[in-house]
Amino acid sequence: MSTPHPADPTPPTGLAARQAALVATLVAGAPVPAGFVTDRVDAARAALLRKRAGEVVRHWPLLAAGLGDAWWGTFRDWAAGRPTAGSLRDGWDLARELRHRGELPPLGAEELVVREAAHHYDGEQPPRHRRLPAFARTGGAVALQLAGRVRLLRPARR
Repeated sequence: MSTPHPADPTPPTGLAARQAALVATLVAGAPVPAGFVTDRVDAARAALLRKRAGEVVRHWPLLAAGLGDAWWGTFRDWAAGRPTAGSLRDGWDLARELRHRGELPPLGAEELVVREAAHHYDGEQPPRHRRLPAFARTGGAVALQLAGRVRLLRPARR
């Protein structure tokens, strides 16, 4: 298969290009590519989003518990147009987004503050363990990391 010239305005039409378009549709909210049945693609997209939500719950159980019945809708609305960065980072990014909007539940605030005391995460690179003592606070919750151990000093306001 030949590769198109960089100045060529026509997109590649080979199998690899069609597969890439389908993957973008399933995991990043891109439009359904031509030649695919919309209902089936939508069903597969919903199933993958539910699986992704389940993976995030395994890393962020308190966030999910704090949201209760609103978990699925909140996650679905947040993740629908975003490609995954991995379940740990997806949960972290969602928790930060909820904090920014003032919608982070107290259990989620406690989970987030403990994570942020133990790890440095800039939203771009994977989280790294903090080596120096660290202090974090969110939603009234306060955590301290010292010598690799994290202590929740004050729980979130309820």
